[in-house]
Amino acid sequence: MLKIFDLKLTREIKTAILVIISIFLFIWGYSFLKGKNLFDSSNKLFVIYENVAGLAPSAPVTLNGLTIGKVNAINIQTDGKLLVELTITTDFPISKSSIAEIYDSGLVGGRQIAIKPNLEDKNYTVSGDYLQASSKLGLTDALAQQLEPLQSKLQQVLDNADLLFTNVNDVLDTNTKQNLKGSISELNKTLSEFSVASKSINELIDDNKSKLNSTLTNFDKTSGNLAKMSDSLAKANLGQTVKNLEKTLANVDKLMADIEKGKGTVGKLMKDETMYNNFTKTSKELELLLQDLRLNPTRYVNVSLFGKKNKPYSAPVNDTIKK
Repeated sequence: MLKIFDLKLTREIKTAILVIISIFLFIWGYSFLKGKNLFDSSNKLFVIYENVAGLAPSAPVTLNGLTIGKVNAINIQTDGKLLVELTITTDFPISKSSIAEIYDSGLVGGRQIAIKPNLEDKNYTVSGDYLQASSKLGLTDALAQQLEPLQSKLQQVLDNADLLFTNVNDVLDTNTKQNLKGSISELNKTLSEFSVASKSINELIDDNKSKLNSTLTNFDKTSGNLAKMSDSLAKANLGQTVKNLEKTLANVDKLMADIEKGKGTVGKLMKDETMYNNFTKTSKELELLLQDLRLNPTRYVNVSLFGKKNKPYSAPVNDTIKK
């Protein structure tokens, strides 16, 4: 009877041990799948980010490219910020002023965290401390940031193009289209006529090719003669001639200035009114004398063989001089 009890007890103990081991394995496997290790004695560090930019749990944590841990959990706080728990498995001392930067490991590698240590700071972290947060734009984010101004400009260009096409459609109504077709038709007609005229001109040139050659030859000769004439003029003493002409013009200017000032006979005659009047009176008397001499020559030249007396003076009837 005792042996049977011991056998039953042994089976119950074995069953209990098996159940406990199964539960433990289940908990360990579940924790492992969630990125937790029950036998891990690593340090826990925390970082608060505004945006994790696609960072996921179990993402690697690197230092100078070497994996030293992983992201254990990401939780949203009440203020909307994200608390990231890091599991650090290295014994390398990490200072409290070190930076935990999220970066893009590649096109398909996903987001990771790189620890940028401050080697001059000797105040090292312990489990539960916080690191400074930083985020580096990935390739797609940087490309999107670069393309954002271009996108706005492209959108503006498209809007302007749409407005332009709308205005063109408004302008090109039925009457305008008909007028445009008519103008194109007239243009084609004009081009056809121009083509015919060009052919006629070509034929005319071909018919008068010899004459044109002769004309061009004569033109070349004329150009040569003009060149020789220009050389001859250049060799002539034109400078001295120009100087003499300038000197003559200067003398004429001086003479005109003297006349204007009343100097000399001509100047006095033009400026002195008394002399001018006397000269006018004298010229009139001289004209009367010449007219009287013409009308009555015997009065001044009297040759009488018989002693005939002179006739008394009488003024001419047709006197053309006004006193």
